[in-house]
Amino acid sequence: MAKTLGPEPLPAAKLSAQVKAEDFTFTTSAELRESGWIGQDRALGAIRMAAEMRHGDFNAFVLGNPGSGRRRMTRAILSEAAMNRPRPADWVYVNNFGAPHKPVAIKLPAGMGTAFRKAMEDLIDELANDIPALFDSEDYQTRRRGIEQSYSEEHEAEMSKVFEQARARDVAILRTPMGFTVVGTRDGEVMTPEKRRSLSDDEQAAIDAAVDETEQELAAALKAVPGREKQHRREVEDLNYAMATGGVDVAIRTLREAFSGIRAVQDYLDAVRGDLIENAEIFLVREDGAEAGPFPVATTRHYAKPRFQRYTVNVIVAQDGDGATGAPVIEEELPTLANLIGRIEFASEMGALVTNFTMIKPGALHRANGGFLILDARQVLSEPLAWDALKRCLRTREIAIYSPAERFSLISTVSLAPDPVPLDLRVIMVGERIFYYLLAALDPDFTQLFKLEADFNDHIAVSADGPAAYAAMIAGIARDGGLRPLDPPAMAWVFHESHRMTDDAGRLSLGLDHLSDLLREADFWAGAEGRDVIGAGAVEKAVSEREFRAGRLRELGADAILRETLMIDTDGARVGQINALSVLEIGGTRFGRPSRLTARTRLGTGKVVDIERETELGGPIHSKGMLILQGYLAAAYATDAPMSLWASLVFEQSYGGVDGDSASAAELLALISSLSDTPIDQSLAITGSVNQFGDIQAIGGVNEKIEGFFDICAARGLTGRQGVLIPAANVKHLSLRLRVIEAVEAGQFRILPMRSIADGIEALTGFVAGERGEDGVYPEGSVNRRTEDRLRAFAEKRKAFGRLGKEAKADV
Repeated sequence: MAKTLGPEPLPAAKLSAQVKAEDFTFTTSAELRESGWIGQDRALGAIRMAAEMRHGDFNAFVLGNPGSGRRRMTRAILSEAAMNRPRPADWVYVNNFGAPHKPVAIKLPAGMGTAFRKAMEDLIDELANDIPALFDSEDYQTRRRGIEQSYSEEHEAEMSKVFEQARARDVAILRTPMGFTVVGTRDGEVMTPEKRRSLSDDEQAAIDAAVDETEQELAAALKAVPGREKQHRREVEDLNYAMATGGVDVAIRTLREAFSGIRAVQDYLDAVRGDLIENAEIFLVREDGAEAGPFPVATTRHYAKPRFQRYTVNVIVAQDGDGATGAPVIEEELPTLANLIGRIEFASEMGALVTNFTMIKPGALHRANGGFLILDARQVLSEPLAWDALKRCLRTREIAIYSPAERFSLISTVSLAPDPVPLDLRVIMVGERIFYYLLAALDPDFTQLFKLEADFNDHIAVSADGPAAYAAMIAGIARDGGLRPLDPPAMAWVFHESHRMTDDAGRLSLGLDHLSDLLREADFWAGAEGRDVIGAGAVEKAVSEREFRAGRLRELGADAILRETLMIDTDGARVGQINALSVLEIGGTRFGRPSRLTARTRLGTGKVVDIERETELGGPIHSKGMLILQGYLAAAYATDAPMSLWASLVFEQSYGGVDGDSASAAELLALISSLSDTPIDQSLAITGSVNQFGDIQAIGGVNEKIEGFFDICAARGLTGRQGVLIPAANVKHLSLRLRVIEAVEAGQFRILPMRSIADGIEALTGFVAGERGEDGVYPEGSVNRRTEDRLRAFAEKRKAFGRLGKEAKADV
């Protein structure tokens, strides 16, 4: 190699964000006070608008990555807004005495649902004692005896008259098991058949006539008995009705007065009054089912007995609690259809499923009505019929209870059709961005019902005002978690890790869960060392232990390279061979690994074979990168000649899928090396994508890629020539581990920023890449000139082969 060319290595100061302990003025983070949530003004503004907007369809979707604190912030904002809202109404279901399968929903002022239920319980208990007492009273007994005596006297008088007339005719009326029998008598004795035959015909005829006349009078008297009994029963019923009416009206008067301003309750009490009066006998039944007259068996609570269930008040929403204020904020962790809109339960009786209005159970929409409901988007979408039911309720603004079995006609049992409950609440759905965008694209109802999007940032730009606000946030996380405070060096370490989480030295992570986990692990190690404050050593220990726990696969890959099972060179030079860098992500762990990429070229028809794509191991983005580098080759070299190249590219010893375009620069450089017959320095590795103009573009995972190659080089021994070429656009993303920074600072390792493919050519080959002069020709001896000359030679040979083929055909 003639001389060292290419970009200048980056100084150690450029390899990570420069956050130092001296940047913080506190002694420990306990001195800091969190000033609020930082970096989330856009999302928090949308949530506040959803909380304060009164229009019903301004529900909100909170989108962002898990662990950003979005649920906690949402809950806090809604709880604050709920305190300024009035307490919502109570809701109860009561029996519909005219149509029991259609229970009636009644709205009551906040806190009165339970009071109404208790009042109804007291009413039934009171009547259970008062009604038997009424029917046991002297007044009732006297009036009842009067009715009974009147009936008995009238009946007896009628029958006595018939019996007297019969005696006057010498006829006797005998009572038998089969009824009454009329027979003739003689001298006061019943005439036997023998005596009858001893009489003359005229005497027998007279007796028969007397018997017939008496039978007719007896039949007429007996025929009047049912009517008389009916009249008797009517008089008794009227008496019972009058007694029950008086008792019920007295008992129910207090209840009417307590709920005088609620029309629905008054209508219900009218229905209750009528049913109680009509069915007063249920208060006079013994526990064994036998009629007890006016003496029911004493019990502590009559209200709980099954026969009184029709008067139950089923409270489904009750705003209880002394001094409670504000609207509810409900989080439903399992938003099934039943848990959202409520359900109707069934009981098995004699092999059949039965239900009634007391088996109506509320859902989250009932409990949150008048306030806020927080739902997890993934859970709602994964539960059958839940999303459809939620939309229907929001669209119709009422909660109608039904079951999946009813929806699909899976059962044919008698069910209920409860009154729907009017709905007035704000729904806040929390989920990843993919759910928001899919719903917005595929469900036309979504954007009509969820008009607000609260998009939580994943990171925040480093403020020109300094790190004070972010440090206060870290202090708040430690304080809320009951952790030890941090000293300034530890805070600097946390900042470094936060930059690394974002893969950007200019941004800090807002992944509160990840930061909290780091602090808790550091607190554990600080405690193990017996310290009262989390120091830099504890944070460093937490980071190293986390990497160690997740490092088995990384170590296995490195071991395979160090034992030369996987072939990776870290010194020397070879034509058409380059160290490309990739990132593996498994189970939330990312680590970099070098791969050998090789290229072979020869005369051909302009085809560049991507072996990964040909074997269906290359993904679409990788294939796109291949086509881009082909475009660069075609436009950069021998533009006046046909592309007469055959080339193949492959990641050696790669047995899995390959995707992404971060290796396209390496692939192009390997091709140029092969075409120009220029060796590539194997002590360098490269990552970056290339466009059709030869510019090097940014890629992801730059830190892990650098560290992956560095660890291999360090294990074999650092020489000072080793290093990694990265896109210059990725310099701002560097947040490398201390071991790499120290090696760079000591001159043992290099990080080289590339802006163009020419930078990569010169750094990897040690030769000038070359630019076209005014004559349109690359400089003699440059890599680009060698490449172009090789391609022109291929074109000439191809042309010559074409002439030979034509001549051969002419000779034939």
